[in-house]
Amino acid sequence: QVQLVESGGGLVQAGGSLRLSCAASGRIFSINVMGWYRQAPGKQRQLVAIITSDGNTNYADSAKSRFTISRDNAKNTVYLQMNGLKPEDTAVYYCNVNAWSQNGFGDYWGQGTQVTVSS
Repeated sequence: QVQLVESGGGLVQAGGSLRLSCAASGRIFSINVMGWYRQAPGKQRQLVAIITSDGNTNYADSAKSRFTISRDNAKNTVYLQMNGLKPEDTAVYYCNVNAWSQNGFGDYWGQGTQVTVSS
C-alpha cells in the first residue's frame, strides 16, 4: 500500500504564493507520474499539473505561467509552487501518484489540502 501525505495549503490573499508538498511512503518500487488536481465546491475534480519520472510536465491552461510542479525522486515527493494566486484557485488540492509497489501497479490519492484565496 502507498500512503500520500499532503501539506502546505492554507489561506492567502490574492497575488500571494503557496507551496504544496506531497510525500509518498510505503513499499514503493517506483513512481511513474505524480500530479496535482483540484476540486472547487460544486465542480468536478480537474487536473492542475503532472510530472513524469523523467521530469516532463503538463499544466492546465489555468496553471501555466503561475504554477510550477517539481519532484524529488529520492524523497518520493512532489511539489506545487503556486504564485500569483487568484480567488478562482480556491479549491481542495489533491495529490495523485501512479506507482509500483508490493501490491502491483496502483493509482493513489492524497487526502486533500484546502487552498483558499481571498480577494
